[in-house]
Amino acid sequence: MKSFNFQDTLRASYLGYITQAIINNFAPLLFLIFRDSFGIPLEQMTLLITTNFLTQLLVDMLAIKFVDRIGYKVSIVAAHVFAAVGIAGLGLFPMFTEHKFLALLLAVMIYAVGGGLIEVLISPIVEAAPTENKSSSMSLLHSFYCWGMVLVVVCSTAFLYVFGSDSWRLLSGIWALLALGNAFYFSQVPIAMLIEEGESATVRSLFSMKTFWLFIVLMITAGASEQAMAQWASAFAESGLGLTKALGDLVGPMMFAIFMGLSRVFYAKYSEKINLLSYIIGSGLLCLIAYSLIILTTNPILSLVGSALCGLSVGILWPGIFSIAAESIPKGGTALFAILALAGDVGCAIGPSIVGGVAGLFNENLKYGFMVAMIFPVILVAGSAIYRYRYKVRGLLVKA
Repeated sequence: MKSFNFQDTLRASYLGYITQAIINNFAPLLFLIFRDSFGIPLEQMTLLITTNFLTQLLVDMLAIKFVDRIGYKVSIVAAHVFAAVGIAGLGLFPMFTEHKFLALLLAVMIYAVGGGLIEVLISPIVEAAPTENKSSSMSLLHSFYCWGMVLVVVCSTAFLYVFGSDSWRLLSGIWALLALGNAFYFSQVPIAMLIEEGESATVRSLFSMKTFWLFIVLMITAGASEQAMAQWASAFAESGLGLTKALGDLVGPMMFAIFMGLSRVFYAKYSEKINLLSYIIGSGLLCLIAYSLIILTTNPILSLVGSALCGLSVGILWPGIFSIAAESIPKGGTALFAILALAGDVGCAIGPSIVGGVAGLFNENLKYGFMVAMIFPVILVAGSAIYRYRYKVRGLLVKA
């Protein structure tokens, strides 16, 4: 019988982020299919995105209380079971009711429970594993979300092209099997606790720190900057640039994901030579340039270049802020990761919702939505600069 070790734990964690990529990116690929098959308008699709991230947000809040009590292993296995049921439910639930949108909403809520738990647990599981250079490990871990996104886009697009758009129900079942398989994998691997019971900072003590509030703002803007583009990349490529469904899925979200993953792998490889905070500030500025290119140009090629640059720019934001926060507040424990994940999910819900809502006011022109979403990288750059000046330059950071 195979003996599982912490390398298996890392591999299961990588697969966990691939599952998270399925949770966040599979349904948006089907938005136009849902519209054509069920008569659901694009504006209403925004509610599916918002429900996904708001449910994850709620789970993040609850996880602060129960994850340490239940244990990482039981929680992460349950997370993948929820994910599998919800992903399969996208195809199954609408078959049993005339209320197609409500059926989709139920499926989204179920897999979002799994997504919230995965988001809270994977990072501290990897942080607790006996590895060197935690920020490098964290960046490499989060790159698998990007490769998962590429996998979802490429395989889903190819599957729908070969077997027809009516095969999307079967496809949802196939993706559910991956999540279910990783549930079993996690049940077999060793998992270490991030901090021994009783040693972690309390939630009250975390919220008493000014620097912690700054990390919350940074996570909100990081999530919003990333998902405002990621969730609408396919629809923008199709409706805004006039590309076909298959081509829109490939060159829209796939280019975004590839460049986001390359950014994370690059940092993981060269982290010892790079100042992480400067890298985050530079990435925020690049994000502004990318959004500007998408908004201002009428050339489809340049718009796609902007989408790719946006992926490159947001790659380090989420894992980078996690790493800086874990270093600054070493006794933060599960609560630190849970609350920051919660803040990130707030951004993930706000960003795409604003883009979709504003676009709906301007005859579904997504460029207007992206224009408003530029406020998020602006705040992120400003917040990062404040952190560097106040806590790095002036040395006011007090670790807890």
